Amino acid sequence: MEILRVENLTKVYGKDTTKVVALDHVSFSVEKGEFVAIVGASGSGKSTLLHLIGGVDRPTSGKVYIDDKDIFAFDDDKLAIFRRRQVGLIYQFYNLIPILNVAENITLPMALDNREVSKEKLDELLDLLGLSNRRNHLPNELSGGQQQRTSIGRALITNPTIILADEPTGNLDSKASDEIVALLKKSNKELKQTIIMITHNLEIAKCADRIIKLEDGRIVAGAK
Repeated sequence: MEILRVENLTKVYGKDTTKVVALDHVSFSVEKGEFVAIVGASGSGKSTLLHLIGGVDRPTSGKVYIDDKDIFAFDDDKLAIFRRRQVGLIYQFYNLIPILNVAENITLPMALDNREVSKEKLDELLDLLGLSNRRNHLPNELSGGQQQRTSIGRALITNPTIILADEPTGNLDSKASDEIVALLKKSNKELKQTIIMITHNLEIAKCADRIIKLEDGRIVAGAK
């Protein structure tokens, strides 16, 4: 079952002599439960692509369908709600709220939506993340790997349609990186989460079901 479809997605910055084509008519699809890695050199357009898929930015032209919904047909307010409920975002630098503890950071998207999280569900997620004994710790009391696991928990808590991970291991040492990749694979296999991950590390990319390679804003391998 197709969960994501990207059609002729193009993003252009500037014009005339300052014109930069960050994405150039990119098209591909992703099946429900698939784990896809997007690789490419710096400046290839992979972060731009991820931000457009997540509705963080709007394209110059083209379409993104998530669960058969044209996300750019929404106005900004509806798009923000859709993104909060249906898209889990994992960043390189965690983006945790420093005054909130682990449990509060994880459940923040639900709180913003005025939705309750059952104690059982939170306990299960903390156990999956290996953070049960850190639930009341603040971000500055955690290692980098623990902070990233917290951000993954925040992405998982809403049972999103799709998870987008932007260089999730880029700020971690090799041991913590391996742990995060293992956790993403576990989320994909056990929770059936659809994951799209950007990485510059080809060894990490090999854990995915499929690798899409970008060069100069175009897909050169892995499209489907």
